[in-house]
Amino acid sequence: MRETDTPVATEAVASRNPGIDLLRGLAIVLVVFNHLGLRIPLEKSALAAVLPGWLLNRLNWNGYEAVYVFFVISGFLIAGNALRRWGSLSAIDVRAFYARRFARIVPCLLALLAVLGVLHLLGVADYVIHRPDQSLPGALGAALGLHVNWYEARTGYLPGSWDVLWSLSIEEAFYLGFPLVCLLLRRPALLVPPLLLLALSLPWARAALHGNEIWLEKAYLPGMAAIATGVLGALLADAWLPPRRTAVLLGWLGATGLGAVLLDGGALWHWLRDGYMLVLTLSALCLLLSCHWRSIHGATRPLRGFGWLRAWGRLSYEIYLTHMFVVFALVRAWRAWGGDAATGWLWYPLALVLCWLLGAAVERWISAPCERGLRMRLMNPAPSVS
Repeated sequence: MRETDTPVATEAVASRNPGIDLLRGLAIVLVVFNHLGLRIPLEKSALAAVLPGWLLNRLNWNGYEAVYVFFVISGFLIAGNALRRWGSLSAIDVRAFYARRFARIVPCLLALLAVLGVLHLLGVADYVIHRPDQSLPGALGAALGLHVNWYEARTGYLPGSWDVLWSLSIEEAFYLGFPLVCLLLRRPALLVPPLLLLALSLPWARAALHGNEIWLEKAYLPGMAAIATGVLGALLADAWLPPRRTAVLLGWLGATGLGAVLLDGGALWHWLRDGYMLVLTLSALCLLLSCHWRSIHGATRPLRGFGWLRAWGRLSYEIYLTHMFVVFALVRAWRAWGGDAATGWLWYPLALVLCWLLGAAVERWISAPCERGLRMRLMNPAPSVS
């Protein structure tokens, strides 16, 4: 694994479903643990004396899988919000859809790129783009042009705070075409088959990419397959309400499948090869549908003691954009403190606190006010003066 594991940006407003927020929170924590584990591995810490090595290993190496969980969540929430807002995907207001995505994504993205550009020009360690085929203009163009993944596949990994933008390239490329396809096909009978084909193509798409490590992890098609899975789930949730018992059983099925991938993905890989990723996306979808339907049935109760994790889920976009600043700072502090591997686990709780505080600050001072202002301006333009 490299700096490849990033959450995606869903609507600014949280899902308002505690189960979905909890799943998002778990995924973003796994991303942060992955990037910390690359530098301060838990399996080399004192925790190895009290916890099994395989568990510590999985806590550090599920960041990539967590990104695909985010892709499914993104498709489910954004398509579901569109269905509630316009009644059907064929009635999407393209201008409003793009305005919402722009208002959600662009302010924080531009702020991040500005900071990263300054840090590169100042020569700050961990932020300098140094590969021969890479440059600051090239990285900026890739980030704004939604092809960081392709840029890295050609030139190599970017520094960590740049690299996390690969998943945003995939997600936003999908949503550029999504409303247009919905308007073109219009009827669910025409829209569902290509979405289903795309969703089920995930194992074969990955299998065809072996040979380029970066492109295997970051290619458009597999990521879009996971997003399509979430969109299909939103359509199903809109069209059908099963009995409460069915929703509960679906939740257990999803939890079992997701747990199998996250806790023993290696075994599933030997058995299913790239098909294990399909188990991951379908399991995530089962959990989302279960949370959604149980909420309608009034059967969703927030788990006590996990409010902090739900808060992480609600700030997943802000945390994903900024968490590498915390990771780099803490790793440098750990090394300056002596770099003792045995006590490395002590830096993880501090990372959780700092990542949340930074994400909350960005949400309060940048993303929320900018999003409100841009939505008002883009969706309710001032009348022209003749």
